[in-house]
Amino acid sequence: MTISTTKRLGALALLASIALGACSSGSSGSSGAALTGSIAIDGSSTVYPVTEAVTEEFKKVNAGVEIGVAESGTGGGFKKFCTGATDINDASRPIKEADAAEGVACETNGVDYVQLQVAIDGLTVAVNPGNTWANCLTLAQLKIIYGPDSPEKLTWDQVDPTFPKEPVVRFMPGADSGTFDYFTEAVNGKTDASTAFATQSEDDNVLVTGVAGDKNAIGYFGYAYYDENKDKIKAVGIDGGAGCVTPNETTIGDGTYKPLSRPLFIYPNSGKAKASPALKAYVDYYLANTAALAAEVGYVAVPATVAQQQVSAWNAAVPQ
Repeated sequence: MTISTTKRLGALALLASIALGACSSGSSGSSGAALTGSIAIDGSSTVYPVTEAVTEEFKKVNAGVEIGVAESGTGGGFKKFCTGATDINDASRPIKEADAAEGVACETNGVDYVQLQVAIDGLTVAVNPGNTWANCLTLAQLKIIYGPDSPEKLTWDQVDPTFPKEPVVRFMPGADSGTFDYFTEAVNGKTDASTAFATQSEDDNVLVTGVAGDKNAIGYFGYAYYDENKDKIKAVGIDGGAGCVTPNETTIGDGTYKPLSRPLFIYPNSGKAKASPALKAYVDYYLANTAALAAEVGYVAVPATVAQQQVSAWNAAVPQ
């Protein structure tokens, strides 16, 4: 997802509360030498817009650093990260034991990492603008649509008898996606309990296109993808038990949009960063600028106290 030019207003100010020398100078150490090297990043398509924005700005002052950013999903990215194939994994959920079971454990390969929260997301359920009936859905109704017992030929009136008897056309992330894991656990109780009758993709833009192209469609993805495409799709309010709440910066940030508000992370390889001034400087820059950039691409910045905790954790793992 490319950040729209209308959102890129002027130069981005560094957060004063977490000023980092390496970030502002863009140079390695005290020598002032230009940074060189390469950085490989993969993982969550949800976090991708933030990382893409950070990379774009970092490259403006560090043209000698080659940075590749891919989006194979949180789980797919961890499989590469834990073999040492990448330097940073974007993640829309914390790393878990299942990642080691499906791939190779980071510890087995001596891959040290730091979990750093970079933003807050409100996982957004969206429908086509032509859908005039599904304005608010309960968790029970979402389970009818996306649960493991959901029938192949589901109609909207089976979700709610007041809805029309039209087919429910389902879109959702693939199983390697942290968004898939988070939504499925929040709605269905565990990450492997989901319908087999939805069009799946690790690319959130594919899901947005699917929802925008069919009046009976429904899908879910990170809030930034809704925010960038709100002229094509419509957000559904979610009733998590305390009434209907729609996702926006306020409800996502204060947690009232529940249970679909969630933290977003990056996992840098701290061992590599100790030997790579470019990787160290990149993560420094990421943490110093993530509040402004996360907001620009449609997510919510973490509170200043949380942001400072991330800087402290990173500097403890990879000292200046």
